[in-house]
Amino acid sequence: MLNKELFEGIDDTQSITEKYFGLSLLKFLLLIFLVLGMGVYIGMILYGTNSLEVFLGLQDYEQYLQSEIYRLKNENAELQREYFELKEISAK
Repeated sequence: MLNKELFEGIDDTQSITEKYFGLSLLKFLLLIFLVLGMGVYIGMILYGTNSLEVFLGLQDYEQYLQSEIYRLKNENAELQREYFELKEISAK
């Protein structure tokens, strides 16, 4: 009699997702697909061709190019100064 009373309290009409998560099967599957979709989207943002990593790499490359421009301008100015000094000496 005691076992019969225990089994009467169990509701067999609920699905597994309703028992453990409180959601119907359709809502549970939609939630799973939504979470997986967001994971793929965030993964593409972080590691794709338009990713944050690529952006930061391009910023570093831009800084390198700016320093190269500065160095080459100074080198050009020095070489022009030397050229005009040599041209002045040869004109005498």
